Amino acid sequence: MYPEEMVKPMREELTSNGFQNLYTAEEVKNALAKEGTALVVVNSVCGCAARNARPGAVMSLSGDKKPSQLITVFAGVDKEAVEAARAEMFPFPPSSPAMALFRNGELVHMLERHHIEGRPAEIIAENLKDAYNEFC
Repeated sequence: MYPEEMVKPMREELTSNGFQNLYTAEEVKNALAKEGTALVVVNSVCGCAARNARPGAVMSLSGDKKPSQLITVFAGVDKEAVEAARAEMFPFPPSSPAMALFRNGELVHMLERHHIEGRPAEIIAENLKDAYNEFC
């Protein structure tokens, strides 16, 4: 587990752009049960989260279509919430960072770590925007 003071700025990079931190399995379950679309970002302390994932997620929100909910859970910190989110991302194996788009509780688009690591934030943002255009 990482100390909260260490991850606070990493959380704020997303929350200052409209994402809601979820900390429990119940919060994740309730959020994904809502009608509409939800982008779930499994945040991480790793370099590809800082360089690619978080900036890409934020950039993806600049288009006309956006998810109705923006959610984040933090790997290595919010164990219960992360496990619940990853369970909903089945059959994809656990990875962090990761991003998943849900529509009416159903997983419709997934970016695993190997889709994020080494790719510029702009490419990640475009991938997500394409998914928003299709599903939102």
